[in-house]
Amino acid sequence: MNRIKKGDTVEVIAGDDLGARGEVMRLLLQKDRVVVSTVNMRIKHQSAQRAGRSQVQGGRVQFEAPIHLSNVMLVCPSCDAATRVGYDVVDGMRVRVCRKCGKAID
Repeated sequence: MNRIKKGDTVEVIAGDDLGARGEVMRLLLQKDRVVVSTVNMRIKHQSAQRAGRSQVQGGRVQFEAPIHLSNVMLVCPSCDAATRVGYDVVDGMRVRVCRKCGKAID
């Protein structure tokens, strides 16, 4: 079970975007990276494509680049603080638990 899932709110704890919060859009588990909305924004210069019927306009495209999992921390929905994740067994199911307030995250 992963400590961070798609749709979770996370806070950046290291790097250029220190302190920024955003929602997890994608998980790249093979590379231990996560894509967070409005965090680690990059600019890609794209040339115009004129192939067949579709024409793609060139210019500068902004996108969210992946950030390493160790640089983000889960934000607890109940206490609204960045926290480590613990695990408990409730009704035979493994549940993520906030280490600060002790409430279940899932």
